[in-house]
Amino acid sequence: MAARKSPFFDTATTLGKIIAFLGISALSGVLAAGLLVPVAAAAGTGASASIQFFENLPAELERGALAQPSKIVASDGSLIATLYEENRQPVTLEQVSENMTDALIAIEDDQFYNHGGVDLQGIISAAISNISSDTTRGASTITQQYVNNVLIDASMQSGGDVTFSGQKTLGDKLREAKLAIAVEKELSKDEILAGYLNIVPFTGNTYGVQAASKYFFNVEAKDLNIQQAALLAGVVNGPTFYSPELYPERALERRNLVINRMLDTGKITQEEHDAAVASDLGLNITPVLNGCVGAEQAPYFCDYVTHLILNDAAFGETREDREKLLYRGGLTIKTTLDARAQAAAQTAINETANRETTDPAVGHSMVSLQPGTGNILVMAQNTRYMPGETGGDSVQNFNVDQYAGGDPNRPLGGLGGYQPGSTFKPFTVAAWLEDGRGLNTVVDGSKKRYPQGETWKASCLPGGEYVLPDADGYEPQNYGDTNYGNYSVLEGLAQSYNTVTMYTAKQVDLCKPFEIASKLGVHDGKSSGGEYAPLQVQPSALIGGGSEVSPMSMATAFAALGAEGLTCEPRALSEVTAVDGTTYPVPEQKCEQAISKELARGVNRATREVIERGSGQLLEFGDIPMAGKTGTNDARSQTWFLGYNSAMATASWVGNWKENSTSLSALRIGGRIYEEIDGAFVAAPSWARYMSQISDAYRGKEFADPPSNMMNGGGRPDQPSNNNGNSNNNNNAQLIVPPSTGNTQPVTPPDNTGNNGNGNGNGNGGGN
Repeated sequence: MAARKSPFFDTATTLGKIIAFLGISALSGVLAAGLLVPVAAAAGTGASASIQFFENLPAELERGALAQPSKIVASDGSLIATLYEENRQPVTLEQVSENMTDALIAIEDDQFYNHGGVDLQGIISAAISNISSDTTRGASTITQQYVNNVLIDASMQSGGDVTFSGQKTLGDKLREAKLAIAVEKELSKDEILAGYLNIVPFTGNTYGVQAASKYFFNVEAKDLNIQQAALLAGVVNGPTFYSPELYPERALERRNLVINRMLDTGKITQEEHDAAVASDLGLNITPVLNGCVGAEQAPYFCDYVTHLILNDAAFGETREDREKLLYRGGLTIKTTLDARAQAAAQTAINETANRETTDPAVGHSMVSLQPGTGNILVMAQNTRYMPGETGGDSVQNFNVDQYAGGDPNRPLGGLGGYQPGSTFKPFTVAAWLEDGRGLNTVVDGSKKRYPQGETWKASCLPGGEYVLPDADGYEPQNYGDTNYGNYSVLEGLAQSYNTVTMYTAKQVDLCKPFEIASKLGVHDGKSSGGEYAPLQVQPSALIGGGSEVSPMSMATAFAALGAEGLTCEPRALSEVTAVDGTTYPVPEQKCEQAISKELARGVNRATREVIERGSGQLLEFGDIPMAGKTGTNDARSQTWFLGYNSAMATASWVGNWKENSTSLSALRIGGRIYEEIDGAFVAAPSWARYMSQISDAYRGKEFADPPSNMMNGGGRPDQPSNNNGNSNNNNNAQLIVPPSTGNTQPVTPPDNTGNNGNGNGNGNGGGN
């Protein structure tokens, strides 16, 4: 047998309504006392108390700047990404359809232009209506709703408690009422209406009528028709409850109620009414993608830029302040990115190592800098910018250091880098030339084992020398363990012979190649001691082992060579302005002459040989001046190509980013498997694909020749030779360029690639 209802609960709803009515009456009484001060003052003590209470409430509404999205744009103004906490696009009332203002006033406050901020008649009518019917009708005017939204916004920005409509006390309502009266004295009706339309939430993090119009219908606010305007006007009363996405039937019913009110208030004709209610919702959901995850282009560059802003005190005293500015301040962040070059690089990367056809452990990236300025032109990689463990997804940037300036408090979101392999060899050539020697000097390129205790002159180390600690000694090897004869230094770099590099390094101060590299911008990409750390000085680092260097760092050094010794710090920001016109300082171009022009020209002469008749001779990138260097580390887990001229320097890297010392061999790369791999196999051809698309824009100047003494070194050979700098077995480097289509059968280099110069085993550096 069902339990009988208590008579008390049978009348609970009615009692609640009566109590609510009494509360509304009390509110109305206080408001009346406050508004009619002269009359109420003569009425006695009770009225005076109400007046005093009302007078003590805040009388001025503090309106902070509304949150607006920030935009990161490329150098041509094209959008990279939009960043926001609240997607809002403020507009003037003239930029809003009259249908929208008519719909809003009809449903929310049809006496808007007649009251002074508080509608006492509306309050009483609402109370009576709520008691006499099953509906709930609000009594807040548009002005009061505007005040409420301003207070909520201020509380959210300050981190204070937010009081929503259903949680308000009588004091909260009185405070809003007095502030509404104050606002009416300060602003015109149209200003209040515009303020409301710009601040009110419509769905999720979409705020304001313009952003809502774009989101729901992909139209401008000025172009809203009757039914579209009615839908938006109905949504503001409950953005979730009346959501047309979540509850379309409820939203349709609410929209038609608004259309009915527009007819009742004379804003539309019967014919317009009938046509509007007969229409469907007509949604065309068009979200504005937020953050670097939703970037239009260059998501990892976007990530890099956000780190730069958040690390820089110019954008706020604390990181919290900077985040607030970045995501709420309506910044326009103009960058150095070349959108056309970025697209070309991404295309080349996708064709070479698409995430769908490449092992998740294989990363491929490119970063391009402008010599002479340091401007970052391109930053691309083969993963999708997305957090999570899904293969091919990553938010880690393959191109940059872990920390700016080696400061752990200034993260850059980068992996920090990889062993540079033979791309480090040009710095040994620079040390050789700086020591007064020549590129045509012939040296002994035969195999040699250096025993434990062998010493190298090293002025930067304790005791002024490096002493080999390895018990088994150290034996640099060439690709295929080939034993070469006598070669010129020029030929040795062109063919990337490890034994030639090691011989030249033994003749000079071992510290010099590392010092020159440091001057040109090379440093440990995982530096965390508060400043950039130089690379560890050791022989094996000259040809394949050693510290890890980011592609950005290597591109900086080769850009310096392209600028004839002028090293420039990488630069991404060109201009930052806020919506209110505030301009923020950005780093200026910071360049210095790190090495002499003559020395840079000497190195460039050698790296040109790599392109003309060395490991880069088969690359097709356009008829433009170009120099470069391939590189592979000992484990064949990291492969490189550095290509440059006076207009652009690019680091193309392909490597195992998840297991740094595990070879790429047997890993799928673009649907193919390479039994053996080096920088000439994948990284270099991918760079060529990229450059072939933009060679017209980055032709650069012809390289200047070095002084004659840098070619001949006074004619003093270190090792006599009768072959004029050529070995008796002079095979030209062979380049394996993977086709654009095919199966996953292993690609094996031909037998005559022995002079590609890559070594195996501990301490045996990579060649190409």
